[in-house]
Amino acid sequence: MKKKPRSIVIIGGGTAGWMAANSLLTSWGDTVNITLIESEDIGIIGVGEGSTPYLKQYFTRLGITESEWMPACDATYKAGISFPDWSTKIGYESYFHPFFSELDLKPAELFFHNSGLRRRGKEVDALPDHYFVSSQLIALNRSPVPKIALPFDVDYGYHFDSAKLGRFLKARALKLGLTHVIGNVESVDTSVSGHITSVNIESQQSRSADFFIDCSGFAGLLVNKTLGLKFNSYKESLFNDAAVAMPTPLDLAADIPAQTVSRALSNGWSWKIPLTSRWGNGYVFSSDFISPDNAETELRAQLGLLDTDIEARHLKMRVGRLNEHWHKNCLAVGLSQGFIEPLEATALMLIQFTIERFISSFDDESKSIESTQIAYNKDLNRTFDGVRDYVVAHYKLNTRNDSRYWQACREDAITPDSLANLIATWDSGADFEQALKQQQDALVYLRPSWYCIFSGMGRFPSNVIKDPQSVPALKAKEYCHKIANEYFLNHKAQLDKVYQR
Repeated sequence: MKKKPRSIVIIGGGTAGWMAANSLLTSWGDTVNITLIESEDIGIIGVGEGSTPYLKQYFTRLGITESEWMPACDATYKAGISFPDWSTKIGYESYFHPFFSELDLKPAELFFHNSGLRRRGKEVDALPDHYFVSSQLIALNRSPVPKIALPFDVDYGYHFDSAKLGRFLKARALKLGLTHVIGNVESVDTSVSGHITSVNIESQQSRSADFFIDCSGFAGLLVNKTLGLKFNSYKESLFNDAAVAMPTPLDLAADIPAQTVSRALSNGWSWKIPLTSRWGNGYVFSSDFISPDNAETELRAQLGLLDTDIEARHLKMRVGRLNEHWHKNCLAVGLSQGFIEPLEATALMLIQFTIERFISSFDDESKSIESTQIAYNKDLNRTFDGVRDYVVAHYKLNTRNDSRYWQACREDAITPDSLANLIATWDSGADFEQALKQQQDALVYLRPSWYCIFSGMGRFPSNVIKDPQSVPALKAKEYCHKIANEYFLNHKAQLDKVYQR
């Protein structure tokens, strides 16, 4: 019989550790003793500043309101991500990847229809920006949170100060009764069977437990150094392995945009993220194509900071995942289990999936622990690989020729089989809907996202045929507003009135 552990020790106090602690305390706090060991000598990465809409679900499950956590973390709303300069196709030099809701159902069908026509050479408008409510909100500079109640949920994400988010979650965990230990883990004891039995802390007593969670970052104190678990690198498909980050001041008198901007640069891409207190900026790049110093110079030039003394922070990334996230009595969470570069801001989502699926694995006690672990690891590997596929698609679909980096991303990077099939289907004009349906078990991103990236990048034939039956961009925008108003019950206000600044 499978039973949940009676005691758990978490190693590491970064965002992963505090998210795991809060989820466990909320779900099992009355029946499981939970300890978190945090080192004062090891810093946290702390530059992840964006999320997917799943973070909203995370706070809802914890019973934490936006009014409670957002001001404490300098947080702002996020309606989606803009991708300028990834494509050189005329009319498709930039596109917006929106978060979706039921408001998009009818105008999105126009978009899917026009994308299909454009794939077959018809001269129709297929830029996703013209068909989704979130992109209209960005144009109107509105928050993605409606001022009136709707009969369905509206997806949106957040931007936040990751260090402050960690401190907020830490304070909440301590209030819920977490045992907090400050110290460095010097060694780890294991049994003959390979299970972890205890961790030994410098100048303190050892801590034993039924179960251990490794949130020690890229070091992987338990999963790498103790258990020696196999790591599956994504390096052949995703070349970026480094980043440089620096903040810039925010004009507090100006409106704060509800979007992340991910702009392609010479050898990678830059992020621009608005918080309530500052801009978060950074450059994700491949050290095989540009040096850290040159990357910093390029970022400073883009930000107009060549003559300033604003400090830049350099980071290294290990991109890939473990083959076993849950091994014996140890679970890896966060950077210790794997990392996919931050292009789609999936780091917190993967942490959330990892810990929430672990907790739910104990709902059915009739299954053995061995079969549960096998199914769990298979599910998480599918999720990581599915996110990888979507991120790789950005690089495979780019049309830049200004550097060897972009050519290599397009021509030399290994294309995962599932992504290669989608690209081949799209390019041939074959049934893309059927291809998505056939691969649905391997895909994490859903139908609208795949259409947005292919169409947004302008992945269409060069020769076009005029089609007078197509829906032009202006009509699509008007229709988008009309459909939105139909969902606003008896309210007839336009989007710019329904949504607040």
